[in-house]
Amino acid sequence: MNASSLTATIRDGGFALSAWNTMPGAALVEAIARGPFDCVTIDMQHGGHDLASTAAAISAIALAGKGAAVRLALHAWGDASRVLDAGAAIVVAPMIDTPELAREFVAATKYLPLGARSWGPQRAMALTGLDRTTYLATANRLCLSLAMIETREGLERLDDILAVDGIDGVFVGPSDLSIALSDGETLDPGADEVDAALVHVAARAAHHGKIAALFSVSPAMAIRARDLGYRFVALSTDSSYLALGMAALVDAVRPAD
Repeated sequence: MNASSLTATIRDGGFALSAWNTMPGAALVEAIARGPFDCVTIDMQHGGHDLASTAAAISAIALAGKGAAVRLALHAWGDASRVLDAGAAIVVAPMIDTPELAREFVAATKYLPLGARSWGPQRAMALTGLDRTTYLATANRLCLSLAMIETREGLERLDDILAVDGIDGVFVGPSDLSIALSDGETLDPGADEVDAALVHVAARAAHHGKIAALFSVSPAMAIRARDLGYRFVALSTDSSYLALGMAALVDAVRPAD
């Protein structure tokens, strides 16, 4: 899915499965993008990407005919508009606990009248093939702003966050959410209380007519999310893809113990 078809599919109730890229390098990113995933999410929060490597990765993903999502560093509103200018189709903001933070996110990612994004999308227009007038008229819908729900407060204020005009949906981070819901006792994204939260988020997003999205640690969780109505799911990470691929190749060659 290219950028336009990716966001259209998600908005229209379809499902997109994303790769997750933490390691910089345009060649690596392009190789991932040419795989079976629908799109690629670039991680600027916990991955090794800076703004320059993210911009290069967005171009590499576009070269493979796919759309790019970017998870920002914490409350990095300046980078939010810059990755959109570079051609990102989806921006994910971590740790959005309050509607006030959600409105700050919208201000950075949406043009007037929804937000206060500054004009300068030269690379985005080149990648989409849109002229200035068309890009300005369509960007607020073409580019998705997803607020991450990862804390008790975010979960408790979910309806307030979803109600913010310009927030297109919410993106659950199950690992941080498991830490929050256990008061720091456990890291277990598959815990029962996390699953209950996933059900709740799906229902509230549907109620508000907005998108539910998720980082999934396993295929089983991704299938569960899809069945609950999640429309955008990122599955595991690039380091896991390498580890699984190497293990499969070596196991196929080495004799059984």
